[in-house]
Amino acid sequence: MMSFPTLRAICSKQSSFNSLSTMPKLLIPLALALCTVPLKAQEVPFSTVITPAFSPVSWERLVNAEDEPQNWLNYSGTQSSQRYSLLDSVNRENVGELEMKWAYQIPVIDRAETVPLVVDGIMFITEAPSNLVAVDARTGREYWRYDHPMPDDIRICCGRNNRGVAILGETLYMSTLDAHLVAIDARTGNVLWNNAVADYKAGYSKTAAPLIVKDKVVTGIAGGEYGIRGFVDAYDAKTGELAWRTYTIPGDGEPGNDSWSGDSWKTGGAATWLTGSYDSELDLIYWGTGNPGPDWNGDVRLGDNLYSDSVIALDGDTGEIDWHFQFTPHDVHDYDSIQIPILADIEIDGREHHTILWANRNGFYYTLDRETGEFLKGKAYASQTWAEGLDVNGRPIRVPGMAPSYEGTLVSPPIVGATNWYSPAFSQQTGLFYVTAFDGEQEFFKRDQDYEQGESFTGGGGRYTQPMDAFHSSIRAINPESAEIVWEFPIMPRSSSGISTTAGGLLFSGSADGYFYALDAATGEELWHTSLGARIHAAPMTYAVDGKQFVTIAAGNVVFTFGLPD
Repeated sequence: MMSFPTLRAICSKQSSFNSLSTMPKLLIPLALALCTVPLKAQEVPFSTVITPAFSPVSWERLVNAEDEPQNWLNYSGTQSSQRYSLLDSVNRENVGELEMKWAYQIPVIDRAETVPLVVDGIMFITEAPSNLVAVDARTGREYWRYDHPMPDDIRICCGRNNRGVAILGETLYMSTLDAHLVAIDARTGNVLWNNAVADYKAGYSKTAAPLIVKDKVVTGIAGGEYGIRGFVDAYDAKTGELAWRTYTIPGDGEPGNDSWSGDSWKTGGAATWLTGSYDSELDLIYWGTGNPGPDWNGDVRLGDNLYSDSVIALDGDTGEIDWHFQFTPHDVHDYDSIQIPILADIEIDGREHHTILWANRNGFYYTLDRETGEFLKGKAYASQTWAEGLDVNGRPIRVPGMAPSYEGTLVSPPIVGATNWYSPAFSQQTGLFYVTAFDGEQEFFKRDQDYEQGESFTGGGGRYTQPMDAFHSSIRAINPESAEIVWEFPIMPRSSSGISTTAGGLLFSGSADGYFYALDAATGEELWHTSLGARIHAAPMTYAVDGKQFVTIAAGNVVFTFGLPD
Protein backbone atom coordinates (compact mmCIF):
# COMPACT_ATOMS: atom_id res chain seq x y z
CA MET A 1 0.00 0.00 0.00
CA MET A 2 1.20 3.52 -0.77
CA SER A 3 2.67 5.32 2.24
CA PHE A 4 1.16 8.61 3.45
CA PRO A 5 4.32 10.65 2.75
CA THR A 6 4.34 9.38 -0.85
CA LEU A 7 0.68 10.24 -1.32
CA ARG A 8 1.19 13.66 0.25
CA ALA A 9 4.04 14.37 -2.11
CA ILE A 10 1.94 13.38 -5.09
CA CYS A 11 -1.03 15.47 -4.04
CA SER A 12 1.04 18.53 -3.20
CA LYS A 13 2.17 18.66 -6.82
CA GLN A 14 -1.42 18.34 -8.16
CA SER A 15 -0.07 15.55 -10.30
CA SER A 16 -1.22 14.95 -13.83
CA PHE A 17 -1.33 11.47 -15.29
CA ASN A 18 2.06 12.09 -16.86
CA SER A 19 3.70 12.95 -13.55
CA LEU A 20 2.48 9.63 -12.13
CA SER A 21 4.27 7.62 -14.80
CA THR A 22 6.57 5.99 -12.27
CA MET A 23 3.70 4.65 -10.18
CA PRO A 24 2.23 1.18 -10.82
CA LYS A 25 -0.73 1.68 -13.14
CA LEU A 26 -3.20 -0.10 -10.89
CA LEU A 27 -2.53 2.44 -8.11
CA ILE A 28 -2.97 5.56 -10.24
CA PRO A 29 -6.79 5.84 -9.99
CA LEU A 30 -6.61 5.28 -6.22
CA ALA A 31 -3.92 7.90 -5.77
CA LEU A 32 -5.80 10.45 -7.83
CA ALA A 33 -9.04 9.78 -6.02
CA LEU A 34 -7.31 10.29 -2.69
CA CYS A 35 -5.78 13.57 -3.87
CA THR A 36 -8.88 15.37 -2.74
CA VAL A 37 -9.53 18.63 -1.07
CA PRO A 38 -7.53 20.22 0.29
CA LEU A 39 -4.68 19.54 -2.16
CA LYS A 40 -3.33 22.97 -1.22
CA ALA A 41 -4.31 22.84 2.40
CA GLN A 42 -0.76 23.67 3.42
CA GLU A 43 -1.18 27.16 1.93
CA VAL A 44 -4.05 28.06 4.31
CA PRO A 45 -4.27 26.81 7.92
CA PHE A 46 -7.17 24.45 8.51
CA SER A 47 -8.34 26.67 11.36
CA THR A 48 -8.85 29.58 8.96
CA VAL A 49 -12.46 29.99 7.85
CA ILE A 50 -12.74 31.42 4.34
CA THR A 51 -16.04 32.71 3.01
CA PRO A 52 -16.45 32.03 -0.71
CA ALA A 53 -16.54 35.24 -2.75
CA PHE A 54 -18.98 35.60 -5.63
CA SER A 55 -21.48 38.11 -6.96
CA PRO A 56 -25.13 37.45 -6.10
CA VAL A 57 -26.91 35.54 -8.84
CA SER A 58 -29.80 37.71 -9.96
CA TRP A 59 -32.78 36.53 -11.99
CA GLU A 60 -31.34 38.46 -14.93
CA ARG A 61 -28.11 36.47 -14.69
CA LEU A 62 -30.02 33.20 -14.74
CA VAL A 63 -32.10 34.18 -17.76
CA ASN A 64 -28.97 35.29 -19.61
CA ALA A 65 -26.68 32.54 -18.32
CA GLU A 66 -25.40 31.84 -21.83
CA ASP A 67 -23.70 35.26 -21.76
CA GLU A 68 -21.35 34.17 -18.96
CA PRO A 69 -20.10 30.76 -20.07
CA GLN A 70 -17.36 30.84 -17.44
CA ASN A 71 -20.14 29.95 -14.99
CA TRP A 72 -22.61 27.06 -14.84
CA LEU A 73 -25.59 28.71 -13.19
CA ASN A 74 -28.39 26.18 -13.79
CA TYR A 75 -28.56 22.42 -13.49
CA SER A 76 -28.58 22.15 -17.29
CA GLY A 77 -26.32 25.15 -17.82
CA THR A 78 -29.00 27.52 -19.06
CA GLN A 79 -32.76 27.57 -18.61
CA SER A 80 -33.18 26.23 -22.15
CA SER A 81 -31.34 23.09 -20.92
CA GLN A 82 -29.24 22.73 -24.08
CA ARG A 83 -26.12 21.89 -22.03
CA TYR A 84 -24.16 23.83 -24.66
CA SER A 85 -21.29 26.07 -23.53
CA LEU A 86 -19.77 28.92 -25.52
CA LEU A 87 -16.35 28.13 -24.04
CA ASP A 88 -13.86 27.05 -26.73
CA SER A 89 -10.41 27.16 -25.11
CA VAL A 90 -10.62 23.37 -25.01
CA ASN A 91 -11.38 22.35 -28.58
CA ARG A 92 -10.95 19.69 -31.26
CA GLU A 93 -7.30 20.57 -31.72
CA ASN A 94 -6.12 20.43 -28.10
CA VAL A 95 -8.63 18.25 -26.21
CA GLY A 96 -6.14 15.39 -26.32
CA GLU A 97 -3.94 17.36 -23.90
CA LEU A 98 -6.49 17.39 -21.08
CA GLU A 99 -5.08 16.35 -17.71
CA MET A 100 -6.51 16.02 -14.24
CA LYS A 101 -6.31 19.18 -12.16
CA TRP A 102 -8.01 18.05 -8.95
CA ALA A 103 -10.40 15.48 -7.54
CA TYR A 104 -12.89 15.82 -4.72
CA GLN A 105 -13.65 12.68 -2.71
CA ILE A 106 -17.29 12.51 -1.60
CA PRO A 107 -17.15 11.10 1.95
CA VAL A 108 -20.31 8.99 1.61
CA ILE A 109 -19.75 5.79 -0.37
CA ASP A 110 -22.59 5.93 -2.85
CA ARG A 111 -23.01 6.67 -6.54
CA ALA A 112 -22.77 10.32 -7.52
CA GLU A 113 -25.27 11.74 -10.00
CA THR A 114 -24.46 15.36 -9.24
CA VAL A 115 -24.05 18.17 -11.75
CA PRO A 116 -22.27 20.97 -9.85
CA LEU A 117 -23.02 24.66 -10.19
CA VAL A 118 -20.13 27.10 -10.64
CA VAL A 119 -20.54 30.77 -9.71
CA ASP A 120 -17.56 33.10 -10.10
CA GLY A 121 -15.00 30.43 -9.26
CA ILE A 122 -17.04 28.72 -6.51
CA MET A 123 -18.39 25.20 -7.12
CA PHE A 124 -21.40 23.74 -5.32
CA ILE A 125 -21.57 19.93 -5.28
CA THR A 126 -24.43 17.79 -3.99
CA GLU A 127 -23.69 14.42 -2.41
CA ALA A 128 -25.74 11.35 -1.58
CA PRO A 129 -28.04 11.14 0.17
CA SER A 130 -28.87 14.87 0.48
CA ASN A 131 -25.75 16.83 1.37
CA LEU A 132 -24.09 19.90 -0.12
CA VAL A 133 -20.53 21.22 -0.21
CA ALA A 134 -18.90 24.40 -1.51
CA VAL A 135 -15.38 24.18 -2.93
CA ASP A 136 -12.88 26.36 -4.75
CA ALA A 137 -13.38 25.62 -8.45
CA ARG A 138 -9.66 26.21 -9.06
CA THR A 139 -8.34 23.62 -6.60
CA GLY A 140 -11.24 21.70 -5.05
CA ARG A 141 -10.50 23.09 -1.59
CA GLU A 142 -13.57 22.88 0.65
CA TYR A 143 -15.18 26.03 2.06
CA TRP A 144 -18.16 24.58 3.93
CA ARG A 145 -20.55 21.64 3.90
CA TYR A 146 -24.16 20.99 4.87
CA ASP A 147 -25.31 17.50 5.88
CA HIS A 148 -29.06 17.15 5.82
CA PRO A 149 -30.40 15.02 8.70
CA MET A 150 -32.18 12.02 7.20
CA PRO A 151 -34.77 9.73 8.82
CA ASP A 152 -33.99 6.03 8.84
CA ASP A 153 -37.27 4.96 7.26
CA ILE A 154 -37.28 6.80 3.91
CA ARG A 155 -39.07 5.08 1.01
CA ILE A 156 -37.17 5.25 -2.27
CA CYS A 157 -37.22 3.06 -5.33
CA CYS A 158 -34.05 3.88 -7.18
CA GLY A 159 -31.06 4.90 -5.11
CA ARG A 160 -29.96 7.52 -2.58
CA ASN A 161 -29.45 10.20 -5.20
CA ASN A 162 -29.18 13.96 -5.33
CA ARG A 163 -28.52 15.54 -8.71
CA GLY A 164 -27.94 19.21 -7.99
CA VAL A 165 -29.07 22.56 -6.64
CA ALA A 166 -30.42 25.88 -7.86
CA ILE A 167 -29.20 29.34 -6.86
CA LEU A 168 -30.79 32.77 -6.63
CA GLY A 169 -29.10 35.74 -5.02
CA GLU A 170 -26.87 34.28 -2.32
CA THR A 171 -29.10 31.30 -1.56
CA LEU A 172 -28.91 27.69 -2.73
CA TYR A 173 -32.01 25.50 -2.97
CA MET A 174 -31.74 21.72 -2.54
CA SER A 175 -34.27 18.90 -2.65
CA THR A 176 -33.87 16.04 -0.19
CA LEU A 177 -34.76 12.35 -0.12
CA ASP A 178 -37.19 12.89 2.75
CA ALA A 179 -39.24 15.23 0.51
CA HIS A 180 -37.98 18.53 1.89
CA LEU A 181 -36.90 21.70 0.08
CA VAL A 182 -34.04 23.43 1.89
CA ALA A 183 -32.72 26.97 1.42
CA ILE A 184 -29.02 27.29 2.31
CA ASP A 185 -26.82 30.37 2.59
CA ALA A 186 -24.31 29.98 -0.25
CA ARG A 187 -21.59 31.81 1.67
CA THR A 188 -21.79 29.95 4.98
CA GLY A 189 -23.76 26.73 4.46
CA ASN A 190 -26.29 27.76 7.10
CA VAL A 191 -29.93 26.74 6.68
CA LEU A 192 -32.29 29.66 6.00
CA TRP A 193 -35.51 27.65 5.78
CA ASN A 194 -36.46 23.99 5.55
CA ASN A 195 -39.88 22.98 4.24
CA ALA A 196 -41.49 19.56 4.19
CA VAL A 197 -43.01 19.35 0.70
CA ALA A 198 -44.84 16.04 1.21
CA ASP A 199 -45.00 13.07 3.57
CA TYR A 200 -42.01 10.83 2.94
CA LYS A 201 -43.76 8.02 4.83
CA ALA A 202 -46.32 7.88 2.02
CA GLY A 203 -43.53 7.31 -0.52
CA TYR A 204 -42.83 10.88 -1.59
CA SER A 205 -39.19 11.86 -2.11
CA LYS A 206 -37.10 14.42 -3.99
CA THR A 207 -33.85 13.94 -5.88
CA ALA A 208 -33.65 16.62 -8.58
CA ALA A 209 -32.29 20.15 -8.77
CA PRO A 210 -35.01 22.81 -8.56
CA LEU A 211 -35.54 25.43 -11.28
CA ILE A 212 -35.60 29.16 -10.52
CA VAL A 213 -38.36 31.13 -12.28
CA LYS A 214 -38.32 34.83 -11.38
CA ASP A 215 -38.66 34.98 -7.59
CA LYS A 216 -39.85 31.40 -7.19
CA VAL A 217 -38.26 27.99 -6.70
CA VAL A 218 -40.00 25.45 -8.93
CA THR A 219 -39.57 21.84 -7.94
CA GLY A 220 -41.01 18.40 -8.67
CA ILE A 221 -41.58 15.25 -6.65
CA ALA A 222 -40.52 11.60 -6.87
CA GLY A 223 -42.27 8.45 -5.69
CA GLY A 224 -44.10 7.13 -8.76
CA GLU A 225 -43.61 3.54 -7.58
CA TYR A 226 -45.49 4.22 -4.33
CA GLY A 227 -48.90 5.25 -5.60
CA ILE A 228 -48.39 8.97 -5.00
CA ARG A 229 -50.21 11.75 -6.86
CA GLY A 230 -47.58 13.79 -8.70
CA PHE A 231 -47.29 17.57 -8.71
CA VAL A 232 -45.07 20.55 -9.53
CA ASP A 233 -44.62 23.20 -6.82
CA ALA A 234 -43.46 26.80 -6.75
CA TYR A 235 -42.16 28.36 -3.51
CA ASP A 236 -41.33 31.95 -2.65
CA ALA A 237 -37.54 32.03 -2.78
CA LYS A 238 -37.19 34.31 0.26
CA THR A 239 -39.83 32.94 2.62
CA GLY A 240 -40.31 29.34 1.47
CA GLU A 241 -44.09 29.84 1.31
CA LEU A 242 -45.94 27.74 -1.27
CA ALA A 243 -46.97 29.98 -4.19
CA TRP A 244 -48.78 27.36 -6.27
CA ARG A 245 -49.10 23.62 -6.73
CA THR A 246 -50.12 21.96 -10.01
CA TYR A 247 -51.11 18.31 -9.80
CA THR A 248 -50.07 16.14 -12.72
CA ILE A 249 -53.22 14.04 -12.32
CA PRO A 250 -56.53 15.94 -12.68
CA GLY A 251 -58.74 15.68 -9.62
CA ASP A 252 -62.39 14.72 -9.41
CA GLY A 253 -64.44 16.89 -11.80
CA GLU A 254 -61.38 18.43 -13.51
CA PRO A 255 -60.76 18.07 -17.27
CA GLY A 256 -58.82 14.86 -17.91
CA ASN A 257 -59.95 13.09 -14.74
CA ASP A 258 -62.14 10.82 -16.87
CA SER A 259 -58.95 9.40 -18.41
CA TRP A 260 -58.65 7.37 -15.18
CA SER A 261 -61.12 4.63 -14.38
CA GLY A 262 -62.82 4.87 -10.99
CA ASP A 263 -60.66 6.33 -8.23
CA SER A 264 -57.40 5.13 -9.74
CA TRP A 265 -56.27 8.75 -10.19
CA LYS A 266 -55.74 9.05 -6.44
CA THR A 267 -52.79 6.64 -6.56
CA GLY A 268 -51.82 7.27 -10.19
CA GLY A 269 -48.18 8.33 -9.86
CA ALA A 270 -47.15 10.74 -12.67
CA ALA A 271 -44.17 11.92 -10.62
CA THR A 272 -42.06 14.91 -11.70
CA TRP A 273 -38.70 13.67 -10.49
CA LEU A 274 -36.32 15.56 -12.78
CA THR A 275 -35.75 19.24 -13.59
CA GLY A 276 -37.72 21.27 -16.12
CA SER A 277 -36.86 24.13 -18.48
CA TYR A 278 -38.15 27.67 -18.93
CA ASP A 279 -38.82 30.04 -21.84
CA SER A 280 -38.73 33.62 -20.53
CA GLU A 281 -40.29 35.09 -23.69
CA LEU A 282 -43.31 32.78 -23.55
CA ASP A 283 -43.25 32.67 -19.73
CA LEU A 284 -43.77 28.91 -19.88
CA ILE A 285 -42.23 26.22 -17.69
CA TYR A 286 -41.82 22.80 -19.31
CA TRP A 287 -41.79 19.71 -17.10
CA GLY A 288 -41.80 15.99 -17.85
CA THR A 289 -44.02 13.56 -15.94
CA GLY A 290 -43.48 9.94 -14.98
CA ASN A 291 -45.30 6.65 -15.31
CA PRO A 292 -48.83 6.01 -14.11
CA GLY A 293 -49.26 3.70 -11.13
CA PRO A 294 -49.28 0.84 -10.73
CA ASP A 295 -46.52 0.66 -13.32
CA TRP A 296 -47.19 -2.62 -15.11
CA ASN A 297 -50.81 -3.50 -14.45
CA GLY A 298 -53.00 -1.11 -16.41
CA ASP A 299 -56.17 -3.13 -15.81
CA VAL A 300 -56.93 -1.14 -12.68
CA ARG A 301 -56.49 2.29 -14.33
CA LEU A 302 -58.14 2.07 -17.74
CA GLY A 303 -57.88 5.13 -20.00
CA ASP A 304 -55.09 7.40 -21.23
CA ASN A 305 -54.12 8.33 -17.63
CA LEU A 306 -53.47 12.06 -18.09
CA TYR A 307 -51.04 13.72 -17.49
CA SER A 308 -48.69 10.80 -16.94
CA ASP A 309 -45.89 10.23 -19.47
CA SER A 310 -46.33 13.78 -20.77
CA VAL A 311 -44.68 17.15 -21.06
CA ILE A 312 -46.78 19.88 -19.48
CA ALA A 313 -46.35 23.60 -20.22
CA LEU A 314 -47.09 25.67 -17.12
CA ASP A 315 -47.73 29.42 -16.78
CA GLY A 316 -44.68 30.86 -15.03
CA ASP A 317 -46.76 32.96 -12.61
CA THR A 318 -49.70 30.72 -11.77
CA GLY A 319 -48.66 27.16 -12.63
CA GLU A 320 -51.78 26.74 -14.75
CA ILE A 321 -51.35 24.10 -17.48
CA ASP A 322 -51.22 25.90 -20.84
CA TRP A 323 -50.90 22.74 -22.94
CA HIS A 324 -49.73 19.16 -22.70
CA PHE A 325 -48.44 16.45 -25.00
CA GLN A 326 -48.71 12.82 -23.90
CA PHE A 327 -45.97 10.61 -25.32
CA THR A 328 -47.29 7.26 -24.07
CA PRO A 329 -51.02 7.14 -23.31
CA HIS A 330 -51.95 4.37 -20.84
CA ASP A 331 -48.34 3.38 -20.29
CA VAL A 332 -47.88 -0.19 -19.04
CA HIS A 333 -44.09 -0.40 -19.52
CA ASP A 334 -42.82 2.25 -17.07
CA TYR A 335 -41.76 4.59 -19.90
CA ASP A 336 -41.43 7.74 -17.78
CA SER A 337 -41.34 10.98 -19.75
CA ILE A 338 -39.15 12.74 -17.22
CA GLN A 339 -36.33 13.49 -19.66
CA ILE A 340 -34.89 17.01 -19.61
CA PRO A 341 -36.80 19.25 -22.10
CA ILE A 342 -34.33 20.91 -24.51
CA LEU A 343 -35.52 24.22 -25.98
CA ALA A 344 -34.14 25.29 -29.36
CA ASP A 345 -35.22 27.47 -32.28
CA ILE A 346 -34.90 25.54 -35.53
CA GLU A 347 -36.28 25.57 -39.06
CA ILE A 348 -38.62 22.75 -40.07
CA ASP A 349 -40.04 22.44 -43.56
CA GLY A 350 -39.00 25.99 -44.35
CA ARG A 351 -40.54 27.57 -41.26
CA GLU A 352 -38.83 28.78 -38.07
CA HIS A 353 -40.19 27.06 -34.96
CA HIS A 354 -39.69 27.50 -31.24
CA THR A 355 -39.31 23.83 -30.36
CA ILE A 356 -38.82 21.26 -27.63
CA LEU A 357 -36.48 18.40 -28.50
CA TRP A 358 -37.23 15.13 -26.74
CA ALA A 359 -35.79 11.62 -26.98
CA ASN A 360 -38.26 9.63 -24.92
CA ARG A 361 -37.77 6.58 -22.75
CA ASN A 362 -40.31 4.80 -24.98
CA GLY A 363 -37.83 4.65 -27.90
CA PHE A 364 -39.20 7.53 -30.00
CA TYR A 365 -37.68 10.94 -30.67
CA TYR A 366 -40.01 13.99 -30.89
CA THR A 367 -39.73 17.59 -32.05
CA LEU A 368 -42.64 19.63 -30.64
CA ASP A 369 -43.69 23.26 -31.02
CA ARG A 370 -43.16 24.71 -27.56
CA GLU A 371 -45.74 27.48 -28.03
CA THR A 372 -48.61 25.10 -28.73
CA GLY A 373 -47.45 21.53 -28.05
CA GLU A 374 -48.01 20.62 -31.70
CA PHE A 375 -46.25 17.47 -32.87
CA LEU A 376 -43.81 18.37 -35.67
CA LYS A 377 -41.48 15.41 -36.20
CA GLY A 378 -41.01 12.00 -34.66
CA LYS A 379 -39.36 8.68 -35.28
CA ALA A 380 -37.89 5.72 -33.41
CA TYR A 381 -34.26 6.40 -32.44
CA ALA A 382 -33.69 3.09 -30.61
CA SER A 383 -34.85 -0.51 -30.74
CA GLN A 384 -38.58 -0.76 -29.95
CA THR A 385 -41.27 -3.38 -30.57
CA TRP A 386 -44.31 -2.05 -28.70
CA ALA A 387 -45.52 0.40 -31.40
CA GLU A 388 -45.77 0.35 -35.20
CA GLY A 389 -44.90 4.05 -35.28
CA LEU A 390 -46.46 7.45 -34.58
CA ASP A 391 -49.58 8.85 -36.21
CA VAL A 392 -49.84 12.39 -37.64
CA ASN A 393 -50.47 13.76 -34.15
CA GLY A 394 -47.56 11.89 -32.58
CA ARG A 395 -49.72 9.33 -30.83
CA PRO A 396 -48.20 5.83 -30.81
CA ILE A 397 -49.79 3.12 -32.96
CA ARG A 398 -49.62 0.14 -30.64
CA VAL A 399 -48.66 -3.39 -31.62
CA PRO A 400 -51.25 -5.83 -30.23
CA GLY A 401 -50.12 -8.25 -27.54
CA MET A 402 -47.24 -6.17 -26.16
CA ALA A 403 -48.72 -5.46 -22.73
CA PRO A 404 -47.21 -7.16 -19.67
CA SER A 405 -48.77 -10.53 -18.86
CA TYR A 406 -48.81 -12.97 -15.97
CA GLU A 407 -46.58 -15.30 -18.05
CA GLY A 408 -44.24 -12.56 -19.29
CA THR A 409 -44.13 -10.58 -22.56
CA LEU A 410 -40.87 -9.77 -24.34
CA VAL A 411 -40.76 -6.07 -25.27
CA SER A 412 -38.22 -3.47 -26.34
CA PRO A 413 -37.24 -1.04 -24.87
CA PRO A 414 -36.80 -2.65 -21.44
CA ILE A 415 -37.98 -1.05 -18.21
CA VAL A 416 -34.92 1.21 -18.01
CA GLY A 417 -35.93 2.59 -21.40
CA ALA A 418 -34.22 3.59 -24.62
CA THR A 419 -32.89 6.47 -22.54
CA ASN A 420 -33.74 7.62 -19.05
CA TRP A 421 -33.03 10.51 -16.67
CA TYR A 422 -29.49 11.28 -17.84
CA SER A 423 -29.27 14.58 -19.66
CA PRO A 424 -29.29 14.90 -23.46
CA ALA A 425 -27.70 17.91 -25.15
CA PHE A 426 -27.91 20.20 -28.18
CA SER A 427 -25.13 21.97 -30.08
CA GLN A 428 -25.73 25.40 -31.54
CA GLN A 429 -22.77 24.74 -33.84
CA THR A 430 -24.02 21.55 -35.45
CA GLY A 431 -27.77 21.93 -34.89
CA LEU A 432 -27.81 18.32 -33.68
CA PHE A 433 -29.51 16.78 -30.65
CA TYR A 434 -27.52 14.15 -28.69
CA VAL A 435 -28.77 11.34 -26.47
CA THR A 436 -27.33 8.35 -24.62
CA ALA A 437 -29.37 5.51 -26.16
CA PHE A 438 -29.89 1.85 -25.25
CA ASP A 439 -31.12 -1.00 -27.44
CA GLY A 440 -32.35 -3.77 -25.17
CA GLU A 441 -35.35 -5.94 -24.38
CA GLN A 442 -36.98 -7.45 -21.33
CA GLU A 443 -39.82 -9.70 -20.28
CA PHE A 444 -42.60 -7.67 -18.67
CA PHE A 445 -44.82 -9.24 -16.01
CA LYS A 446 -47.99 -7.99 -14.38
CA ARG A 447 -49.47 -9.07 -11.08
CA ASP A 448 -52.47 -8.13 -8.99
CA GLN A 449 -51.70 -5.79 -6.12
CA ASP A 450 -53.69 -3.64 -3.72
CA TYR A 451 -52.50 -0.16 -2.80
CA GLU A 452 -51.08 0.27 0.68
CA GLN A 453 -49.76 3.70 1.66
CA GLY A 454 -45.99 3.86 1.90
CA GLU A 455 -45.50 0.49 0.21
CA SER A 456 -44.28 -0.20 -3.31
CA PHE A 457 -47.20 -0.18 -5.76
CA THR A 458 -45.93 -1.45 -9.13
CA GLY A 459 -48.23 -4.27 -10.20
CA GLY A 460 -45.48 -6.33 -11.75
CA GLY A 461 -41.86 -6.20 -12.88
CA GLY A 462 -39.40 -7.27 -15.51
CA ARG A 463 -36.67 -9.80 -16.27
CA TYR A 464 -33.77 -9.73 -18.70
CA THR A 465 -33.51 -12.88 -20.79
CA GLN A 466 -29.97 -12.17 -22.00
CA PRO A 467 -26.80 -10.82 -20.39
CA MET A 468 -26.24 -7.06 -20.66
CA ASP A 469 -23.38 -7.44 -23.16
CA ALA A 470 -25.88 -8.88 -25.66
CA PHE A 471 -27.38 -5.39 -25.98
CA HIS A 472 -26.10 -2.12 -27.39
CA SER A 473 -25.56 1.42 -26.09
CA SER A 474 -24.41 4.44 -28.04
CA ILE A 475 -24.36 8.19 -28.23
CA ARG A 476 -26.74 9.10 -31.05
CA ALA A 477 -26.79 12.41 -32.88
CA ILE A 478 -30.25 13.26 -34.22
CA ASN A 479 -31.24 15.96 -36.69
CA PRO A 480 -34.29 17.58 -35.05
CA GLU A 481 -35.49 18.94 -38.39
CA SER A 482 -36.05 15.40 -39.70
CA ALA A 483 -35.78 13.12 -36.62
CA GLU A 484 -33.13 11.14 -38.52
CA ILE A 485 -30.02 9.71 -36.84
CA VAL A 486 -26.90 11.39 -38.25
CA TRP A 487 -24.22 9.37 -36.48
CA GLU A 488 -23.69 7.14 -33.46
CA PHE A 489 -20.77 6.31 -31.22
CA PRO A 490 -20.94 2.86 -29.54
CA ILE A 491 -20.30 2.57 -25.80
CA MET A 492 -20.64 -0.18 -23.20
CA PRO A 493 -24.25 -1.10 -22.36
CA ARG A 494 -26.03 0.10 -20.29
CA SER A 495 -24.34 3.51 -20.03
CA SER A 496 -26.16 6.17 -18.05
CA SER A 497 -24.07 9.32 -18.35
CA GLY A 498 -25.40 12.65 -19.51
CA ILE A 499 -23.91 14.77 -22.28
CA SER A 500 -22.58 18.31 -22.72
CA THR A 501 -21.41 20.14 -25.85
CA THR A 502 -19.18 23.17 -26.36
CA ALA A 503 -18.30 25.85 -28.90
CA GLY A 504 -14.96 24.07 -29.20
CA GLY A 505 -16.76 21.54 -31.39
CA LEU A 506 -16.80 18.95 -28.61
CA LEU A 507 -19.20 16.51 -27.00
CA PHE A 508 -18.31 15.22 -23.53
CA SER A 509 -19.85 12.14 -21.90
CA GLY A 510 -19.04 9.02 -19.87
CA SER A 511 -19.64 5.29 -19.94
CA ALA A 512 -20.66 2.32 -17.82
CA ASP A 513 -17.08 1.05 -17.76
CA GLY A 514 -15.77 4.30 -16.28
CA TYR A 515 -14.43 6.15 -19.30
CA PHE A 516 -14.71 9.92 -19.65
CA TYR A 517 -14.35 10.93 -23.27
CA ALA A 518 -14.65 13.70 -25.84
CA LEU A 519 -16.09 13.33 -29.34
CA ASP A 520 -16.17 15.59 -32.37
CA ALA A 521 -19.74 16.90 -32.12
CA ALA A 522 -20.09 17.09 -35.90
CA THR A 523 -18.87 13.60 -36.79
CA GLY A 524 -18.85 11.46 -33.62
CA GLU A 525 -15.11 10.81 -33.96
CA GLU A 526 -13.41 10.00 -30.66
CA LEU A 527 -10.80 12.63 -29.80
CA TRP A 528 -9.82 11.83 -26.19
CA HIS A 529 -10.62 9.50 -23.31
CA THR A 530 -9.42 8.57 -19.86
CA SER A 531 -10.43 5.94 -17.34
CA LEU A 532 -11.85 7.17 -14.03
CA GLY A 533 -12.11 3.72 -12.49
CA ALA A 534 -15.85 3.74 -11.72
CA ARG A 535 -19.16 3.81 -13.57
CA ILE A 536 -20.29 7.29 -14.60
CA HIS A 537 -23.93 8.14 -13.81
CA ALA A 538 -23.55 11.91 -13.90
CA ALA A 539 -23.39 14.50 -16.66
CA PRO A 540 -20.30 16.59 -17.39
CA MET A 541 -20.19 20.37 -17.16
CA THR A 542 -17.61 22.99 -18.09
CA TYR A 543 -16.59 26.37 -16.66
CA ALA A 544 -13.65 28.77 -16.56
CA VAL A 545 -11.68 30.53 -13.84
CA ASP A 546 -9.08 33.21 -14.58
CA GLY A 547 -9.53 32.52 -18.28
CA LYS A 548 -8.76 28.80 -17.98
CA GLN A 549 -11.42 26.29 -19.03
CA PHE A 550 -12.12 23.22 -16.93
CA VAL A 551 -14.35 20.17 -17.46
CA THR A 552 -15.86 18.35 -14.48
CA ILE A 553 -17.64 15.03 -14.11
CA ALA A 554 -18.50 12.72 -11.21
CA ALA A 555 -17.64 9.02 -11.31
CA GLY A 556 -18.21 6.58 -8.48
CA ASN A 557 -18.11 8.89 -5.48
CA VAL A 558 -15.39 11.22 -6.78
CA VAL A 559 -15.76 14.54 -8.63
CA PHE A 560 -12.96 14.87 -11.20
CA THR A 561 -11.87 18.12 -12.85
CA PHE A 562 -9.71 18.36 -15.98
CA GLY A 563 -7.98 21.19 -17.79
CA LEU A 564 -5.23 21.92 -20.26
CA PRO A 565 -1.59 21.96 -19.08
CA ASP A 566 -0.53 25.21 -17.38
